[in-house]
Amino acid sequence: MKLGPALVTGGTGFLGRRLVDRLLAQGRPVSVLARRPAPDLEKRGVRFLAANLDDAAAVRAACQGAETVFHVAARVGIWGRYEEFHRANVLGTEAVIAGCRQHGVRRLVYTSTPSVVYHGGDLAGADESLPLTTACPAAYPLTKAIAERLVLAVNSPTLRTVALRPHLIWGVGDPHLVPRLVARARAGRLRIVGSGKNRVDLTHITNVVDAHLLAELALTAPSNPEAKTQNSKPAEPAAAGKAYFISNGEPVALWEWINALLRALGVPPVTKHWSLGAATAIGAGCEALWRVLPLPREPPLTRFVAKELATDHWFDISAARRDLGYAPQVSMAAGTAELVASLKLKP
Repeated sequence: MKLGPALVTGGTGFLGRRLVDRLLAQGRPVSVLARRPAPDLEKRGVRFLAANLDDAAAVRAACQGAETVFHVAARVGIWGRYEEFHRANVLGTEAVIAGCRQHGVRRLVYTSTPSVVYHGGDLAGADESLPLTTACPAAYPLTKAIAERLVLAVNSPTLRTVALRPHLIWGVGDPHLVPRLVARARAGRLRIVGSGKNRVDLTHITNVVDAHLLAELALTAPSNPEAKTQNSKPAEPAAAGKAYFISNGEPVALWEWINALLRALGVPPVTKHWSLGAATAIGAGCEALWRVLPLPREPPLTRFVAKELATDHWFDISAARRDLGYAPQVSMAAGTAELVASLKLKP
C-alpha cells in the first residue's frame, strides 16, 4: 500500500531520524519539526521546520500537507519543573492534534512510554489494561500519560490515532541509555539497586521503527475489510484509539545484561549494591538539594530512577502482535553484538 506525505516531530532525535530514514526509503515526502536545523536531512529532500513544541502556531502549521503525523518529539528526563514538561508534552500534543484537525491529517501515531502506567511496583508481564498513572515522583510520566489520553480520546473516522509505548530504546547510535550506563560504570558511579534480579524489557531501535510504520498501516483499514458496524459502515481499524506496549519480547535480567555489556567493552562489571530503601532515600535527598541549589544537569539519582532500577519492567506485547502485525526482527543477542562491535570501534 502506497502512503502519502508524513510529518515527524522530533525527526532529528535517535528514534525520529531513523524513522525519517525509513520513510525516505519508501519514497515518501517527509517533513520534520525539530528545534535545531538538520542540513543533511534537507539535502535529502526533507522539508524542515524549526520550532519548539511550545510554539503552538508553528506546530499546527507544520501539519499542513501531511497524511500521517508521527508525534515523536517530547521533553524527556528524570528531573525538571512540571510546568516545563507540561508545556512541551501536553500543550505541544494539543497543538499537534489541533494541527491534524485543521489540515485534514488522516492518521496520528503517538510515541508514548511504558512509564505512563507507573505505580511504584513491579510490572511483570503487564498489559494495556493497566490504568494511566496519576501519581508519580517525576513529571515526564505524568505529562506523557495526560498526552496519551488526549491522543486516544480524539480518535475518529476522520483522524485515526494510536499510541505506542516502546520500552528503553537502544541500539547503534543511541546517545542516551547505553552511553550513560557505560560512562557511569567507568567512573565507578553505577550501583546495583535492590536484589539485582529484576527483569526488564528493552527495545532495539529497528524494532521500534518497525512498530511505528506498522501502526500507521494498521490505521489505514479495518483488520477485516468485510466487517460492518450495526449502521452498515465499515468497521474501524482494530488499532484505532488504542495504546500498545512495544518491546523486544525478550525480558532480560537487567544487571546481568548490563554487566555482560560492560565486560564485552573491557569495563569492570558493577558489583556494589544499594538497597531500594537506601537508594530511594538518596534519591529524595538529591531531589531536595537540586530544588534548593541552582545545580547543573539532572540529579545523579531520584526516587523514580531508584524504583526503575530495582523493579521488574517487562510487558505483554501480544496485543501489538495481533493488531499491528508486530514481530521483533532484531533479537537481543544480535542487537547487543552489533552494539558492542560499534562501541569498540570508537576511540
